[in-house]
Amino acid sequence: MSNRNDSPADPSKAIPFSITIKVRDNCLCLHSQRAARAIARRFDEAFRPLDLKSGQFSILMSLNRPEPPTLGAVADLLGMDRTTLTANLKPLERRGLLQVSPDEKDRRLRRLSLTEAGRDILHDAVPLWEWTQAELETALGIDGDPDRLRVDLNSLA
Repeated sequence: MSNRNDSPADPSKAIPFSITIKVRDNCLCLHSQRAARAIARRFDEAFRPLDLKSGQFSILMSLNRPEPPTLGAVADLLGMDRTTLTANLKPLERRGLLQVSPDEKDRRLRRLSLTEAGRDILHDAVPLWEWTQAELETALGIDGDPDRLRVDLNSLA
């Protein structure tokens, strides 16, 4: 029976270094996390003149709809839990880029909408996004079929 207090020096618990190399070279989780961080850093740098992070851009863009979405709908779209989304909304709300309002028919639901300032910053951010997106697609060598990568990634979500 395993015991959490087993000594790390216990030779029966040793994992060969070859397994470490195998995980380093093959782990989809590791490689996707590294790629996601690198991509986010590129977009963060592009949005720096607007004092906006890539995740904030995604949140604001997800609100750019004909009708204000619910918090749950935005959380689902972004693959976030509601608590994390709520925490990420607060700085954007303080900046006056979005507003959170109760749903008119069901007061338990919260609707999210862009403010005029939110629409203005998106207007300025979209050309930066387009340029960075094109740069990344070129760097990935997917000029001919960028949708293939998106389909593959979405199949995992």
